[in-house]
Amino acid sequence: MDSTPAETSSQLITLLASLMLVLQLLLAVQPMLIANIRIFALQSLLLAAIAAVVGSAYHAWHVYVLAVLTVAGKVILLPWRLERLVRQIKMEQEIHPFVNIPASMLICGALTVLAYVVARPITSLERLGSNTLAVAIALLLTGFFLMINRRKAIIQVLALLTTENGVMLAAIALTTYGMPLVVEIGIFFDVVIAVMVLGILVFRIRETFASMDVSKLNELKW
Repeated sequence: MDSTPAETSSQLITLLASLMLVLQLLLAVQPMLIANIRIFALQSLLLAAIAAVVGSAYHAWHVYVLAVLTVAGKVILLPWRLERLVRQIKMEQEIHPFVNIPASMLICGALTVLAYVVARPITSLERLGSNTLAVAIALLLTGFFLMINRRKAIIQVLALLTTENGVMLAAIALTTYGMPLVVEIGIFFDVVIAVMVLGILVFRIRETFASMDVSKLNELKW
């Protein structure tokens, strides 16, 4: 592979990964559930674009399969299902997160800095894209924070999905070929099944407590 196309691919991956991180930070401050779902869909589209660039640069056909699965599942199917769920339960806004929006932004910023510090010693292992591994770690850390901070089950589902985006981005950054195809397909279907199960759980919480606040589960008694 010529150095010029490789350099162009690396720069493009760096740009796309940076945009993924920006969208992750928007999730921390956006209270509207449907807007959050669409932000996740756009982030997943950027991940699919990164996979397509890697597949093109290294002629790795199975990475193209990953890109197609990502578009079909995380850009189209899951966002459509989650938006439909939000409209069915008629609750479109996260009202009271545990940590307010300004503090959430500061925490996510601190977690991003921590991700860059953690990734610095192993950036030499990156094959494509500068600081892509740091972005992947930042997606993981901020995703975990969103799962803890948000009360609504749907936002927690989105946070789980963004951490999975971080895992896939890390695999691409470290190996250029991503994870083995069987592993990628297994993870993809695990995520789809998890979202479907959590969708059922959301309905149960809604029916029992007239709310999607998962903290209400503390009121359950044996």
